[in-house]
Amino acid sequence: MRPVSVMLYAAGFGTRMGALTAHQPKPMVNVAGKPLIDHALSVVETAGITDITVNLHYLGEQIEQHLQRRSIKFSYEIPQILDTGGGLKAAAKHLGKTPVITLNTDAVWTGQNPIKQLLAAWDPARMDALLLLLPQDQALGHNGTGDFLLDDTSRINRAKGAKAPVYLGAQILKTELVFDFSETVFSLNTIWDQMIEQGRAYGILHQGGWCDVGRPEGIALAESLLNV
Repeated sequence: MRPVSVMLYAAGFGTRMGALTAHQPKPMVNVAGKPLIDHALSVVETAGITDITVNLHYLGEQIEQHLQRRSIKFSYEIPQILDTGGGLKAAAKHLGKTPVITLNTDAVWTGQNPIKQLLAAWDPARMDALLLLLPQDQALGHNGTGDFLLDDTSRINRAKGAKAPVYLGAQILKTELVFDFSETVFSLNTIWDQMIEQGRAYGILHQGGWCDVGRPEGIALAESLLNV
């Protein structure tokens, strides 16, 4: 039950980036001299994960060409984009039946490797999901409220507000509920809600820095975090 594969989310339209994504997908936007997807791959490779799947939709051929020399599997979402749950379900043939690590490609990290933190805390006997979180006042580039509260056993519950930690787009997830879900297009929020109700969804706090690069102003914030 130890995760051996990772899914990188790279299919989104990147509309919040404005003109920066008019002719390139968001994972190809440069931060500190290299595309965002390369920052995500550095996290994965430093954690020792070699089984990598990338989902693609908007201008996905640019990402595939950029990564063509790497041993990476691609899951194209055609003709429509499938959201986080649907995208994971569509990539089932690449991911196998063990729990999977998922990582968004629109952020940069400092401090402890996020995947190593998740792997160290993962307990499949208790957990169906383990999400990486950060207090909202430490989440650079994040606009909006928090996502989850942690109880004294590290279980997560839905919460909104300034005190609720933010989900950072990194997790370990058992995939049975995802792969068996009846819909084609759906959000992982639906799956998390089932796991939360069953007391099987947990969270830990990231030991380091993080910056959301979902908007143009996030680039400068991310480079400042990386001391570039």
